[in-house]
Amino acid sequence: MGAIRDLADRHLDEQIALDPMLATYKGVPGHDHELTDFSPDGLAERDSLARRTLARLADLEPADDADRRCGELLASRLANDIARHDAGEDLRPLRVIGSPVGALRAVFDLTRRDTDDDWATVTCRIAAVPEAYARLRTSLSSGMSADLFAAPRQALACAVQAATWAGIESGTTPWFAQYVAAGPASLRTELGRAAVAATDALADFAAWLRETYVPAAAGTPDAVGADRYALAAAGTLGARLDIGEAYGWAWDELVRIETEMVDVAQRLVPDGSIADAFEHLDTAGPAIDGAENLRAWLQDLVDRTVDELGVAHFAIAAPLRRCEVMIAPPGTAAAQYYTAPTADFSRPGRTWNPTMGRTRFPTWGEVSTCYHEAVPGHHLQLAQWVHRAPQLSQFQTTAYVSGNIEGWALYAERLMDELGALDDPGYRLGYLVAQQLRATRVIVDIGMHHGLRFPDGQPFHVGEMMTPELGREFLFQHAGKERDFLDSEWVRYLGWPSQAICYKLGERVWLAGRDAASRRAAAEGRTFDLKAWHAAALDLGSTGLDALAEILPTIG
Repeated sequence: MGAIRDLADRHLDEQIALDPMLATYKGVPGHDHELTDFSPDGLAERDSLARRTLARLADLEPADDADRRCGELLASRLANDIARHDAGEDLRPLRVIGSPVGALRAVFDLTRRDTDDDWATVTCRIAAVPEAYARLRTSLSSGMSADLFAAPRQALACAVQAATWAGIESGTTPWFAQYVAAGPASLRTELGRAAVAATDALADFAAWLRETYVPAAAGTPDAVGADRYALAAAGTLGARLDIGEAYGWAWDELVRIETEMVDVAQRLVPDGSIADAFEHLDTAGPAIDGAENLRAWLQDLVDRTVDELGVAHFAIAAPLRRCEVMIAPPGTAAAQYYTAPTADFSRPGRTWNPTMGRTRFPTWGEVSTCYHEAVPGHHLQLAQWVHRAPQLSQFQTTAYVSGNIEGWALYAERLMDELGALDDPGYRLGYLVAQQLRATRVIVDIGMHHGLRFPDGQPFHVGEMMTPELGREFLFQHAGKERDFLDSEWVRYLGWPSQAICYKLGERVWLAGRDAASRRAAAEGRTFDLKAWHAAALDLGSTGLDALAEILPTIG
């Protein structure tokens, strides 16, 4: 391994020591009794590490292409982290998904609980919850003093999450009380005491957000503006973003997708509309009753897909063939998500599926999303990175670039459509609805945060500037019919600028790279081997989209 990859892994080791929750996600032992410090002191320690590593990197020369790619990734990640710290972004980290508020609870989903010793460690970690939220509050208070606020909408969304886990939202029960109920009798008293303290801390934090932070943040706009958006996009995409080009392209892409949707809808309901097709599938199409039955059905789909794809289309290594389907805890955002396996695969990759209080699940909307989250989507890519870590670096399996991984997962959905797995008109409409949502995301996310105008040639508020309210209305008209889900998505876009555009813009890079590699093979008189191209692409490890766009045409 070259000097740069060695530095990247030493940086990761030091990062883990300062970020015990990252250790849990990676499966590194020795830190499961701790929680990450989100206080100003904790933030400063991690910033200092980033600056030291970036300075060391400047003195190193790459040993080979793999070393060079790792160095480019390390430099871009560190530079973006430093820029965000300098801009005070880590003093206003409130958002409905991907914030410390949720991460401090979600880490318990991945904390080992197999033995009594594991549960003793869990007890220590739960006991650390009150201090962890107090430290986060200190950073938020520092942000308030510096006039750096998250928008009130994001603070309220985080307050609802904390209150849900505290069991004080209507219809909820304390999450930690349920969590410790599975613990051993020998630790029942300690676990119960720690759970009560953690629950009280969540309730206090929710109240502080509602009663102190939100009033102080009044007037903070939902839209972040061009400068903050550009900083965010550098991290989520790992690419230079042409706002005008991406916005115009997304409008064209939405028209293409919706034209296909009309054709498929009329296969289901002759002379009917897209809304008629939705109604038909929801009421007359196949459905599953009960969250556990949904989980079992999705697990069967994942297992069958692994078996089918692992022959002709992908070389799926044995450790990757296990991917567990889970039901997400209440209080999480509406979107499905994935967690990667540990380095030794003792904890497998997992997909997490929120139910949003539903008990009946029409299957037409589930299949394409399952391909996105599991196989050949997130699980196949991210678990392969873990599997290939000895040849890459541990850092390259950890430093995710959303544009790369979400782009691959959306490409995976398209691939399954190309392979005929979505020929059923209901499943294909579900896939197209997912594509429609992702194209609409680009329009709404860029449009809301930049105040762009609705273009000519379409009927929605032509020439008017897109406000968050108009963005929400447009989303409701062009992204399916689940209003609760779309409301959650809209809040997510406002709180996590540029992440929503990663899917379609990332997919575009993956498709362009595949097409270019295919043309190169033809020019050289070779038959393009898609299976070999996929294998080489999945072995690259994490890269930004600009680097990925250069590499993909050259492999396979």
